[in-house]
Amino acid sequence: MSKAIVELSHPISDGMLTYPGLPGPRVTTDVSREQSPLVDMAYDIARVDMVGNTGTHIDAPFHFHARGADIAELPLERLLNVRIVVVRAAGIRAVGPDLLGDPARLWGKAVLVHTGWSARWGSPAYREPGHPFLVGEVAEALVAANVALVGIDSLDIDDTSLPTRPCHHTLLAAGVPIIEHMTNLEAVPDTGARLVALPAPIRGMGTFPLRAVAWTDHGVGS
Repeated sequence: MSKAIVELSHPISDGMLTYPGLPGPRVTTDVSREQSPLVDMAYDIARVDMVGNTGTHIDAPFHFHARGADIAELPLERLLNVRIVVVRAAGIRAVGPDLLGDPARLWGKAVLVHTGWSARWGSPAYREPGHPFLVGEVAEALVAANVALVGIDSLDIDDTSLPTRPCHHTLLAAGVPIIEHMTNLEAVPDTGARLVALPAPIRGMGTFPLRAVAWTDHGVGS
């Protein structure tokens, strides 16, 4: 049976800007092919200087809770081969708990919120005020539903116009990782797909970029 694979991460490129107030990544060459010491074999070694919240990234509990798990300590069962439920919220700025549906369908799932905001990626409009977000009650409902992970294709899972971050606080306190700046969620079926979302296991960091993909066997349901 054939598989459909959907890329859910934006590429990281030198100098790109995504989140207001944070520096863009610097991708440079540390050892060029011209500097390669091998005979008749040239190679390139690049260097990346970036903050953890660069591009499509995952938040670990340590991001908001000093005693929470860092990126290296995230449980693999929350990141690998996790069944997906997509919540459709295109055109809605404040996503409320009414869109989640029956909590039983979310149990143990990766809940990915499709807002359509990723269509603005790479433009100043992506960073403008007014991005979609989840209201705090949604985070409480997701924790109660024992979800494995929560993702969104928007600038932030919380409303950045306010000085509080209730979804970050609630989800991460419960050990539920958060993925922000996702893309291509319109190509993921509402149910039936599985998620792979693996960051490099770096100790002492609460956020880090990752490669996230969804895959499904054609014809297989939830």
